[in-house]
Amino acid sequence: MDQSVSTVEGTPLIKPSTTDHPLYDGVVEACRSVHDPEIPVNIYDLGLVYTIEINDQSHVEIAMSLTAPGCPVAGEMPGWVAEAVLGVPGVATTNVNLVWEPQWGMDMMSDEG
Repeated sequence: MDQSVSTVEGTPLIKPSTTDHPLYDGVVEACRSVHDPEIPVNIYDLGLVYTIEINDQSHVEIAMSLTAPGCPVAGEMPGWVAEAVLGVPGVATTNVNLVWEPQWGMDMMSDEG
C-alpha cells in the first residue's frame, strides 16, 4: 500500500467523482470516519471532500479542502484521510490533494452536516 499527500493550488473546478466504481461507497464511509477537530462533523458531510476518483488499478485520488487555510491540522488531516481510505478493502493506493479553490463555504455542507 502506498500513501501520498500533496498540495495543489489553483484547482479551477470540482471534478465529478467516480461514483460508479465498486469501491466508491467504502471510500465515502472512510472519509466520513475523519472528523474536523474544531467542528463535530465528519469531513465528507462538511463538504471538504471535493472529488473522489478511482481508477481501474483501485488507486484513489482525493481532492479536499479545509474550513480555513490556517486550520491547525492542515498538515495532518490529509494523512488521516489517506490512512482511512487505505483501510478500505480493495483500495491499492491513495493520494490526497489539498486544494484551496474553490474556497470552502458553509453552503457546501450536506444536510447531515
